[in-house]
Amino acid sequence: MTLFLIILIASLVGSVVAMLGGILLLINEALAKRLSIYLLSFAAGSLMAAAIFELLPESLAGNVSESAIFIAFVTGIILFYILEKLLNFYHCHDQEKCDIHDFSLTVIIGDALHNFLDGIAIALSFLISIPTGIATTVAVFFHEVPQEISDFGILLHNGYPRWKILKYNLAAALMTPAGAILGYIFRSALEPYIPIVLSITAGSFIYISISDLIPELRHKTGVREFAHILIMILGIFSIWLIGTLLPE
Repeated sequence: MTLFLIILIASLVGSVVAMLGGILLLINEALAKRLSIYLLSFAAGSLMAAAIFELLPESLAGNVSESAIFIAFVTGIILFYILEKLLNFYHCHDQEKCDIHDFSLTVIIGDALHNFLDGIAIALSFLISIPTGIATTVAVFFHEVPQEISDFGILLHNGYPRWKILKYNLAAALMTPAGAILGYIFRSALEPYIPIVLSITAGSFIYISISDLIPELRHKTGVREFAHILIMILGIFSIWLIGTLLPE
């Protein structure tokens, strides 16, 4: 299997396959919401782990100074914050606690742009190593499933028919393989900047995990809180395991 085909399949898994979460919402809303909150815990752990165990170490191993890598890392955090503000796009995963307005187009555009950047990150991660690529794909997938449930829920809340919801979210999801394909095609031009791009991606992963996902879990108490902590640790462990078992 060629590297291009691996990247293409990974980008489809990280986006189109993740739409199954949104489709589940259309079929069984109660089950989708219960599943979503636990996937958030796994996603929070896997995003943090992918950033710290895979993306940052690979960035530091490149021919770029440490100061440039950490500046890019902080830049990734700030850029993603600005992106959310400019697009009025917030990753709210609990529809009952979201102040939902009719900003459906903004949600779709924001999701499409985010998916495009995810696609580039997946492609460049696989160009570094297979374990880094797999870790990035896993983190993207487990974040995208609950995000798709949220996106489907917002459009459904605003009265969109189910076929339009599927069409718009499929169009946004296809931006991930589009980004991956462009990342692969222009790999030669991007190669000197791969450590910087991966460091920016690591910053965005940390931002999503700390700013968007973990706050959604803070109101959980008792046994449920303990379960979410265990699932978050499982997400961290899964990324560590990928890097340990798979050769560079």
